[in-house]
Amino acid sequence: MISLILAKKILSLFLVMALGIVLVRCGIVRSQDSKVLSMISLYLVMPCVIISSFQVEYQPEILNGLLLALAASALLHLVLIVVVGFLGKVLKLDGVEETSLIYSNAGNLIIPIVTAILGKEWVIYTSAFLSVQLFLLWSHAKMKLCGEKGIDLKKILTNINMIAIFAGVLLFLLRIQLPAPVQDAVDSISSMVGPMGMLILGMLIAEMDLKKLLSYHRLWWITLLRLVGIPLIGIVLLKYSSLAALVPEGRTILLVTLLAICTPSASTLTQMAQVYGKDADYASAINVVTTLLCIVTMPLMVALYQM
Repeated sequence: MISLILAKKILSLFLVMALGIVLVRCGIVRSQDSKVLSMISLYLVMPCVIISSFQVEYQPEILNGLLLALAASALLHLVLIVVVGFLGKVLKLDGVEETSLIYSNAGNLIIPIVTAILGKEWVIYTSAFLSVQLFLLWSHAKMKLCGEKGIDLKKILTNINMIAIFAGVLLFLLRIQLPAPVQDAVDSISSMVGPMGMLILGMLIAEMDLKKLLSYHRLWWITLLRLVGIPLIGIVLLKYSSLAALVPEGRTILLVTLLAICTPSASTLTQMAQVYGKDADYASAINVVTTLLCIVTMPLMVALYQM
């Protein structure tokens, strides 16, 4: 049942992506205009998503569930960084390939998907995964993608998304609810995360050269690893460990984490590549192909976890 609802939700997001293609093909906007939307997504929509996810009534059970999700997310990312780092040396993967394998499109897809298949009350557990991934995206991923030698902790901690995480956690622990008009504004903006991410992707696809896409010979191996290999690692770690027994509803909380890891490669990487002038075409190609195929692989991975 969950797999069917998941497939329907992904299909609806695909339709938004198709509208992005139509807008460019009809000459209403240009593919390059997606960079502006990328900036809005990175620096406005995502912070609102994070703060909104923490705006729930404080309960000890929720806090324990958050800690479980946080531990599972940290463990998964640590394992993936080690495994992909080893594969990177053996297969001579570049920065775009390594980061595309490690980092999923959870920021744009996980919240609308979790809301659709589990309900809005489960969205808070996505914040644990997003918090870990955002920290690593702006540290490890940025270092790998941009070829930087070290990590600038000051830039990470002063990044608007990290500030949003700290603010969201503080509001949750202090049991502070935003005023109704502010909450409505934050919720309205955060609801744009899925559609905007897919719209940006559609605009990039519209002017993508199919011959160039096919020229990336390792694209299909990266796609197979991202959509099948990485989720299988997640299933083994989450399903066959004792983590789920630590808290009530632990199995469902870990399902949220699994859904996050099963999504396509992070569109944030394409947006970061655009902003920092790196190989955005290749990052976009991986994002496009994994997005197109995830409608098949994500329901299968969820079914395997539930067996």
